[in-house]
Amino acid sequence: MNINLEMVKQEVFELERSINERWSAGDNRGYLDNFHDDISYFDPALESMLVGRDAVVAHIQKLYKNPHIVRSEYLNPHVITSEAGDLAVLSYNLRSYVVDANGTEELLRAWNSTEVYRKITGAWRIVHSNWAITQSMTIPSAS
Repeated sequence: MNINLEMVKQEVFELERSINERWSAGDNRGYLDNFHDDISYFDPALESMLVGRDAVVAHIQKLYKNPHIVRSEYLNPHVITSEAGDLAVLSYNLRSYVVDANGTEELLRAWNSTEVYRKITGAWRIVHSNWAITQSMTIPSAS
């Protein structure tokens, strides 16, 4: 089997972008429908990791409100793939913008994102997701 790993990287990044653009427009089903049954999920709103699609979906549905994001920047995307091309780790910085009451575009939030995708029966599924707000620490520390 001859796998083009560069095509895998592009496919995973474009899938993530399309799912996130749906989220930004008020449709969270892209992510919810793409989560694997055994997903592990880190959210900055929680102190511990969630495990399992049902738990993650319930958490997101409880918190999700249409963010009305008008523009997103996908900065520094980096994808690492398995040699077989069936596992991909995507990391990127996401900056989401909304329009304020004066009609001016402003930064809503800046994120660090890591998504682990696995190809299962021909479709890419998110098996691990980690979202972190950038610059969340007041004093940088390694511990």
